[in-house]
Amino acid sequence: MPESRTSADKQIVEVIHDVGDLAASAGRADLAKRLTQTRERLADPSVRVIVVGEFKQGKSKLINALVNAPACPVDDDVATSVPTTVGFAEQPIAWVIEQPTAAAPDPQRREVPLDALAEYVSERGNPGNERGIMSAEVLLPREILRGGLKLVDSPGVGGLESSNSLATLAALSSAHAVLLVSDASQEYTEPEVQFLRHAMRISPNVAAVLAKTDLYPQWRRIEEIDRDHLGHLGASADVPIFSVSSDLRLLAAELQDRTLNDESGFPALVAHLRREVLGRAETIHERSAVHELVSVVDQLEVSLRAELNALLNPEDTPRMIAELEDAKTRADEFRGRSARWQVTLTDGIADLVADMEHDVRDRLRKVQREAERAIDEGDPGPIWDQIREWLDQRVTAAVSETFVWTDERSRWLSEEVAELFSKDEAEIPISNIADIRGVLDPVEGIAGLDAGQLGAGEKIYIGVRGSYGGVLMVGLATGLIGMALINPLSLLAGVLVGRRAYREDMGNRLTRRQAEAKGIVRRHIDEVTFQVGKQLRDRLRFVQRTARDHFGSLAEELHSSLSEALLRAKQAATGFTSSREQHIGMLQSRVLELERVRRMIPAMPALPAPSTIPTLANTSESAGR
Repeated sequence: MPESRTSADKQIVEVIHDVGDLAASAGRADLAKRLTQTRERLADPSVRVIVVGEFKQGKSKLINALVNAPACPVDDDVATSVPTTVGFAEQPIAWVIEQPTAAAPDPQRREVPLDALAEYVSERGNPGNERGIMSAEVLLPREILRGGLKLVDSPGVGGLESSNSLATLAALSSAHAVLLVSDASQEYTEPEVQFLRHAMRISPNVAAVLAKTDLYPQWRRIEEIDRDHLGHLGASADVPIFSVSSDLRLLAAELQDRTLNDESGFPALVAHLRREVLGRAETIHERSAVHELVSVVDQLEVSLRAELNALLNPEDTPRMIAELEDAKTRADEFRGRSARWQVTLTDGIADLVADMEHDVRDRLRKVQREAERAIDEGDPGPIWDQIREWLDQRVTAAVSETFVWTDERSRWLSEEVAELFSKDEAEIPISNIADIRGVLDPVEGIAGLDAGQLGAGEKIYIGVRGSYGGVLMVGLATGLIGMALINPLSLLAGVLVGRRAYREDMGNRLTRRQAEAKGIVRRHIDEVTFQVGKQLRDRLRFVQRTARDHFGSLAEELHSSLSEALLRAKQAATGFTSSREQHIGMLQSRVLELERVRRMIPAMPALPAPSTIPTLANTSESAGR
């Protein structure tokens, strides 16, 4: 952390402490509590960087190389099966969060040995997550993590279009930055490009990492092609690519070889994390703290100056009281449910819920129609596994689009409400809608379907059953002219009738399989629609509650400040005779104290110009060895 940044943080914390004491002495416990929360945010600036990508791209080893420790398990097979967060602590420690059970309805946090972590978070040690682990956390004494950086190793997802990618997209809403890892064996796949497009719309800070450059001599060509893909997304200047070798980085750390470390490509990635992620997040935390300080000082000052002006300028008191009465009335209306920002928020959420439900139904109905057309064109039985895989990918893609669209609309609504609330409101509360776990509650997998393959015995049985009637009918007819029941004509008729019966039976079976396949698709689409609608409605309600509580508390504080100012002005106009001069002196000293504190508040730090990354809000500092 830069020394200048550290001194700025200390100065802000000192001013917060002084202003908090003034607020408490003035009887404004609400303002003092607000500053306490601000101080806590500055003291623990958690900055989450999610590392995502398809399985076996080197995500876990990348994190290990960044922190120079085996924090995440690495395996030749699929390794990470649950999200693993790596953060800072003075002493190494590891935790796992277990899913709720009947015996323990709340998630349980349990400490585990560091060397046994793989038994809980890897696919080899915990196949199919049979232990019921929700997530894991590893804390290490590493300088890169000291500034609040937290690296999240997400489970690998096949093709980035499986249902796992929905949970990853949900987590992006609360992440300060995203690192998309792809190895140098091939250019970006279409699912990776699509995921990048989604990530850029959700997260304010996205970077690409080209891993395993030591294994593929042609990695520069792959990097060039990937940059071209980013250019087609319109993100070539916004999304930087870092070509790295985790093995070289680990070897350089072991040998203390600076040249090897430079060749690994990690210095540029570490600098990006320090400057664009940690540095930007610290600046935003500081801006928020400065804004809070100015707001609290203004509210403390308004009541003191109102009372002091009433004592010093009694002839002007009626006009001042009238102005305060008018301001208090407006503030009282501002905190009511009929306030414009309240109405806009309520109506906006209602509209957004309706639009979201229509959007997800429309997208999933299109998928259903495509699936039904594919089923009608042939026999779904022999290729049902491929149809299931295709359906899962298309459903995931449709839900992902709805999720990203809903996230964008909810952010836009928050900004609109903030603008209505106050033209001077600089900071917008960040709705951490990812606190609601997942996008999609567990949905039963797509059911199996009879492949329609008949054994030789069953085919013979169907043919014999159909040919029996032909032999009997023709045999009886030819018996009238003296021929035996079984004769060449009756046998030929049996063959023809049996063949037709076999074809009819196979056609009926195909029709039943197609109908059953369509029923499976419809039930799966209905279940996904139900679960997605429920989860996204919950997320939007969370956005509504967060915005309502945030702006509502600000409206209450403003109302309290104006009420107190009005009360003091009225008291000053009707009282204080012998002690008037003494009281004026006390008020003047308190106003001077507030002015002194105001001068100590640092200037609002400017956001760093984005050298490689566009940003909306989230970021932070630090990276090390």
